[in-house]
Amino acid sequence: MKGSTHLAIGTMVGVAGIAYQGAYEPWDAAWYLSVAAFSSLSPDLDAPSMLTRKLTAASRFLRGLVVWAGSASIVVALIAYLSDRLVHPELVTAAVALTLLGLIARQGVIRNLLVSGIGACLFYTGMNDSIGWLLGFGLYVAIAPWLKHRGLTHTLWATAAWGWIAWELEQQLLLPGLTVTAIMGYASHLLLDIITPQGVRLLYPLWNKSWKL
Repeated sequence: MKGSTHLAIGTMVGVAGIAYQGAYEPWDAAWYLSVAAFSSLSPDLDAPSMLTRKLTAASRFLRGLVVWAGSASIVVALIAYLSDRLVHPELVTAAVALTLLGLIARQGVIRNLLVSGIGACLFYTGMNDSIGWLLGFGLYVAIAPWLKHRGLTHTLWATAAWGWIAWELEQQLLLPGLTVTAIMGYASHLLLDIITPQGVRLLYPLWNKSWKL
């Protein structure tokens, strides 16, 4: 299912949450909308998606930068050798390391590292400031990119974990129903993916059955 469809349904969930809770103050309404919309996209942190499109572009740039840096290092090492007939170990090492890194590293791996880096920063901030929801959210963001697509992030267990993160946020903001809104936003993603040919393995890894309509 397309990310724009997930986002549209998630936004509708947020609007429903605002209406049900009567949270018409702009700041409160913004929280319900943001939480629902982000929840509806979060299961796809395990693959390139709307949430990581900019980071995917950044990973391409970084990979290209490493390749060019490696090539430039080779040229510099050759010029240095031709000028004084001496091999400079530091230049040769840098040239070989950068060239190999640029050729071996996949764009997906770089993107995953960028996403995990953001998650690690969120996790550290949550741990340092004793903010439960931020700690859990950071852990989710750090781990999700390395998981198989439509694997653990598309399960009932992940939905429950997301609910716990939202509950911690609800306790901090004192916005009733925020947990339910987040869970419904997350679940909407799974329900939409169920109506695709691939389906969703809701009980993975305990049960590998794919649920689909």
